[in-house]
Amino acid sequence: MAYKTAATKTIKLPNGLTYEQPTGLFINNEFVESSDGKTMTIENPSTQEPIVDVFSATKEDVDYAVDCAERAFEKSDWATQDPKVRARYLSKLADLMEEQLELIASIETLDNGKTIALSRGDVQLSINCIRDAASYADKVDGRSIDTGDGYMNYTIREPIGVCAQIIPWNFPLMMLSWKVGPALAMGNCIVLKPASATPLNALYFSSLCKQVGIPAGVVNIIPGPGGMVGTALTTHPKVRKVAFTGSTDIGKDIAVKASASNLKKITLELGGKSAHLVFNDANLEKTLPNLVNGIFKNAGQICSSGSRIYAQAGIYDRLLKEFKAYIEKNIKVGNPFDESNFQGAITNKEQYNTILKYINIGKEEGAKVLTGGETAAEKGYFIKPTVFYDVKEDMRVVKEEIFGPCVTISKFEEIEDGVAMANDSEFGLGAGIETENLSTALKVAKMLHSGTVWINTYNDFDSRVPFGGYKQSGYGREMGSEVYECYTQTKAVRIKL
Repeated sequence: MAYKTAATKTIKLPNGLTYEQPTGLFINNEFVESSDGKTMTIENPSTQEPIVDVFSATKEDVDYAVDCAERAFEKSDWATQDPKVRARYLSKLADLMEEQLELIASIETLDNGKTIALSRGDVQLSINCIRDAASYADKVDGRSIDTGDGYMNYTIREPIGVCAQIIPWNFPLMMLSWKVGPALAMGNCIVLKPASATPLNALYFSSLCKQVGIPAGVVNIIPGPGGMVGTALTTHPKVRKVAFTGSTDIGKDIAVKASASNLKKITLELGGKSAHLVFNDANLEKTLPNLVNGIFKNAGQICSSGSRIYAQAGIYDRLLKEFKAYIEKNIKVGNPFDESNFQGAITNKEQYNTILKYINIGKEEGAKVLTGGETAAEKGYFIKPTVFYDVKEDMRVVKEEIFGPCVTISKFEEIEDGVAMANDSEFGLGAGIETENLSTALKVAKMLHSGTVWINTYNDFDSRVPFGGYKQSGYGREMGSEVYECYTQTKAVRIKL
């Protein structure tokens, strides 16, 4: 079918910046309307007002995008060219993003509801990820293997092909960069589905890809409902790799469907219920900001959030008192474009209602509220930072991922007790340790069942450090050199001399 060109819409941001927002599906370097012409309305979570309508992909659109990506992979020289050429494209892309950092951050805040300061940090980390991918493009190589004089053996690391990427709404640009950069650096072509609630920066990013000259079909970005677009990508016979960030339940479904379709290579970064341990010798002046960053950063909408605090008995009572005072003095909630606010809005109505439901569950289960436990504004999806204490380990607010500004505090006696409580979870994404004792820190870090352990910091990311989960928090890694293994496959060549 012939696709119609989709118009852009001029948007004036709350801070006065104006830009042209693409509204179409980005396929084969063109913004086009969906095959059925249907759109979805994108809402500003801070005001509950509509921002713009964007086109919503159909299964036919998925097929077209995958066909374009496959053609780019098979027929162009994208996968076979000198990796330094791909690196130049990525470097130009990172430069362009850096030039427009404030605009891109503002789009993120408008669409997602997070504070502008946090969005700036997200964009900078995204730029770093793209730059790292550029620098790594020609660093992945094979090896020679000595099996005696009669043979010569070597391996080649090759791109996989068409990669489907499905990202969540909590970090729209950062999750995109974590996946797109490495996939492109290794010579793959991609079809990416942004979250339905937050597609604006993904579409704007695609316009930058075209601007720097990335060839048609290499990058395709198609918003649409997960149940249809996500499933179509996951089961598509021409897609050879799927990378997903989101809930554990959906991740399990993707793993089954992707394997059943054509044994796709899979990377899953899933849910978490991470523990943050505070030992008796912790410096509370340093610890309190770490606890806040661990759970209230991005309004708690981080898979690795330290949503279970375990305090050793000797510091427990003091921690309760000082944590409450620190939160009520320092954590302002409100308009995310107000530089003085630490916490913005919950990203969408569904998640806002889910968090409020869990707050009520916690109260009904008998957990005591140290602070918060209620909404923070009459309009917009704002919830006060909420701390439960005197909790029991079998409570739902302790066991289940809330994905919001809610944390529980429990007491433990000995190191082994705290570690056992921390490890008593089906999740294993992140963990934190607060102590002034290096031996304690290193001992406990080794004992924790978690893909990332932060010591005297939390939710502190660097593009050179790998990130991913243990247990039901998924498999595969984002960032670091480890991510490039997820976007390549190894070919062995054996020659008889």
